[in-house]
Amino acid sequence: MPTAPDGVRPDSVPPAVVEAADLLAEAARTGTPCPPVRTLFDGGGDLETAYAVQRLNVRRDLDAGRRIAGRKIGLTSEAVQRQLGVDRPDFGALFADMAVPDGGEVPAGRLLQPKAEAEVALVLARDLPDRDCTADDVLNAVDFALPALEIVDSRIAGWDISLVDTVADNASCGLYVLGTTPVPLAGLDLATVAMTMTRDGETVSEGTGAACLGSPLNAAVWLASALAERGDPLRAGDLVLTGALGPMVPVAPGDVFEARVGGLGSVRVGFAAGAADREGGRA
Repeated sequence: MPTAPDGVRPDSVPPAVVEAADLLAEAARTGTPCPPVRTLFDGGGDLETAYAVQRLNVRRDLDAGRRIAGRKIGLTSEAVQRQLGVDRPDFGALFADMAVPDGGEVPAGRLLQPKAEAEVALVLARDLPDRDCTADDVLNAVDFALPALEIVDSRIAGWDISLVDTVADNASCGLYVLGTTPVPLAGLDLATVAMTMTRDGETVSEGTGAACLGSPLNAAVWLASALAERGDPLRAGDLVLTGALGPMVPVAPGDVFEARVGGLGSVRVGFAAGAADREGGRA
């Protein structure tokens, strides 16, 4: 079964963490982005404070009946890491209701400030419980791979984010779209797979597996180790979005995106008129 985050004891959560979680939850509920939450913490906060905010809102969502389908890895690009002054990726929780069918359409108003990126998705057949997870462990645990489009979104106005903001905001999770033909990893070199993403038939992003921490496999190893270290390991059935293979691209109403990943096939999604606002789209 997919994993659930570690428990959160309300009486142990600092007031600033609760305030940040409340701001992000209200932004998601109303569709109105909020100011950066880093301003609520001394010195802008730190990584553990940001994950505390994320855990609190994830726990609230679980209590409200949402179901976790897996995890996403963010900040896998060295260029983005340098931009935010960090030296590691981050992660967030993927909920089952974030899934959009291949070829489907995102309804108007579903997202605040969406951007699209193409990735390799992995689905696990076995648990990954070890803190010193290896590439062999991941290869043995993966059931199959799929091409994926992640539609990232930010509850922070104007994408004015630091590492603390994006981690607190569930790693800027939005929606995801998976291809429909599972591909085993045997004989597939994830570091060399080529990706092309088009918007309305025009190429807007290109890359390879090497752009994702050297390989999506490396990203999955990092995630498995990081979650095991926190006592919340990846489990059989979990979906893992391993990180962008090329630049993310703003979404505007009426756009249609398609990503092709070598050896994995293609995946496609459209956006209904009004599905993105001027702040997030290509106004």
